[in-house]
Amino acid sequence: MEKPNIDELTGARADLLCYLVATVAASYALTQEWRVDHVVESCRIWLKRNLVTMNWLDRILTGQLALKIARRDLKGAGIAVRQSDVQVLFTGEMGLNHASTVVQKMMKLCREATGTAS
Repeated sequence: MEKPNIDELTGARADLLCYLVATVAASYALTQEWRVDHVVESCRIWLKRNLVTMNWLDRILTGQLALKIARRDLKGAGIAVRQSDVQVLFTGEMGLNHASTVVQKMMKLCREATGTAS
């Protein structure tokens, strides 16, 4: 069975973007470095876990957008990810913790960035 493209699943692009933003923000909170390799690997993990495909150029552009949002837009939206916040961003299975208010705020930014209705 062939995996569907990410755009065939409603809200999947915003969910992936939010996952990448949370990952890069968490990574920065822990290492004080903007780690592109974490974005690349997190994208692979999310796509595999959600059984969807995405072409390589979309992956690059989504990763760049995630870095931009994490570096510049989170602070402007009143979102600060500290070392103590990292664990609450994710579930035990390393999915997004949608119950977290920080993740909810990130998701709002990501929906706006992808043009997805809330």
